[in-house]
Amino acid sequence: MIATVIGLGLIGGSFALALKDKGLAERVIGVDNDPNHAAKALELGLVDEVLPLEAATEAADLIAIAIPVSAIPITAIKVLNHVRHQIVMDMGSTKEELCEVIAQHAKRNRFVATHPMWGTEYSGPEAAVKGAFSGRSVVICEREASDPEAVSMVEDIYHTLGMPIIYMEPEEHDLHAAYVSHISQVTSYALALTVLEKEREDETIFALAGGGFESTVRLAKSSGEMWIPILLKNKYNVLDVLREHIHQLQIMRRMIERDDAEGLRSAIGRANSIRRIIH
Repeated sequence: MIATVIGLGLIGGSFALALKDKGLAERVIGVDNDPNHAAKALELGLVDEVLPLEAATEAADLIAIAIPVSAIPITAIKVLNHVRHQIVMDMGSTKEELCEVIAQHAKRNRFVATHPMWGTEYSGPEAAVKGAFSGRSVVICEREASDPEAVSMVEDIYHTLGMPIIYMEPEEHDLHAAYVSHISQVTSYALALTVLEKEREDETIFALAGGGFESTVRLAKSSGEMWIPILLKNKYNVLDVLREHIHQLQIMRRMIERDDAEGLRSAIGRANSIRRIIH
């Protein structure tokens, strides 16, 4: 199989590396608007060559789109316009708009909408990680809208990478992604801004920051180029979960103000029940 990966950052670079590492692709072609990213991906051996979008589409059997979500729908249309037998997949973290945009395309059945639930705070080809997706879930949306053969190939790839597959509709996916992924990002950015506003001495932050702070604020190092489009494309779901998050913060604030130890104990006890789900 010849694979083309569009977008050679963290996700696309790691996917290209996985295709080569697992022997799923005999050749990987890269596409990236940033010539520095393209050159670095070649240097690191993530891809075998870099081509323009149209040529890379026509040369491949599989095309994976791993770019910021704001650009995925129009890029998907451009790719589908050149598809004959090829299978196209995306790896973005919002799905509703994408699936609406491609719904009436004559080659919609060659597209498989996916979201691997993995990422780090780093970006660019240098951030690519070997074995990145192993053990992480992946969501496939609108399975029935894709050719069974196209879905089967994508499923086989993800199974080979060691990823359990979950099937959802686009609206359901975007809602749950806001709850379990996007809100964590917003919270991390907000916490970092809070600390930077109140603690003006960088050395003090570095010296006193414990493991809890580091793990909570780690995501604040993530690139805005990736996350701004996600938050704006999924804005209504993100705003909904933000309202609930702010509500819970206000409840805890009132408990602290009132020295309500029992209320805090009860709230923390309920929060601790997350252990049943996340070990």
